Amino acid sequence: MVRYAATHLEPAKSARSRGAYLRVSFKNTRETAQAINGWKLTRAVTYLNNVIEHKEAVPMRRYAGGTGRAAQGKQFGVSRARWPVKSAEHLLTLLKNAEANADTKGLDTGNLIIKHIQVNQAPKQRRRTYRAHGRVSHFGFPDTHE
Repeated sequence: MVRYAATHLEPAKSARSRGAYLRVSFKNTRETAQAINGWKLTRAVTYLNNVIEHKEAVPMRRYAGGTGRAAQGKQFGVSRARWPVKSAEHLLTLLKNAEANADTKGLDTGNLIIKHIQVNQAPKQRRRTYRAHGRVSHFGFPDTHE
């Protein structure tokens, strides 16, 4: 049994999807997920496809240090925006999985709304890189739970 964060959703009227230990940036994925929170599923899918094609940008609100400015951020009322392609691809697969789960339950997939979306940090993988003079350093990449 998979444990979800949102437990107050009615199972007969909702569909869920979950990813764990995904090799994608937590900060970019969090900003992308917050951009589509509350949207209809069809609009969110087209938005993520547009992000992949650099036609629409993801607004960077919380984790925006050092982020450059982009004119496409104006539609969200921000000046700092990016195009996190890898995060958009991972979220797109999760949305398609949730749509398939809703279709299996017999729900109308045209009226699905993203009510709850959450991104958590996963533990870093313990890897090492070899340095000069026989030294070894930690080399970790932060993974993501979606």
